[in-house]
Amino acid sequence: MVTRFRQDQRGQSLLEAAMVMPVILLILIGIFEVGRAYEAWQVITNAAREGARAAVVPNADETAVEGIVRNYMTGGLLPAAGAAEVSVDRSQTITVNGTDVGASLVTIDYPFEFIVLQPVARLVVSGSTAGEAITIRGTSLMRNEAQ
Repeated sequence: MVTRFRQDQRGQSLLEAAMVMPVILLILIGIFEVGRAYEAWQVITNAAREGARAAVVPNADETAVEGIVRNYMTGGLLPAAGAAEVSVDRSQTITVNGTDVGASLVTIDYPFEFIVLQPVARLVVSGSTAGEAITIRGTSLMRNEAQ
């Protein structure tokens, strides 16, 4: 009688594993995907800082600043570095010791796509925007150097 009980348990364990395994895999994949998104956000934020550093010098060229930003993103292994929107605004102001001074603002809007989660979302909710790219934004504002 004990042997028969064990055989029944094996079938139940197999069924439980078949039900729980997809959930566990989805959680693990989600952890990796969020880690990738966080890494992309770090690269984008650092690229905006590098761009702002290049933009604060006198007579900075906005095209050169954009090139520096895109090179940084490419070096950070972001696959859609060319599709990112980069804007450089050297006419911003910030307040330093009660005085408004000129500043440069670099903004990057990067279209980030999840590798696994977006296709799964499209399967679950077809025809919705659940599987589209999300926009990760990085900005940096720095004081312009005196001319």
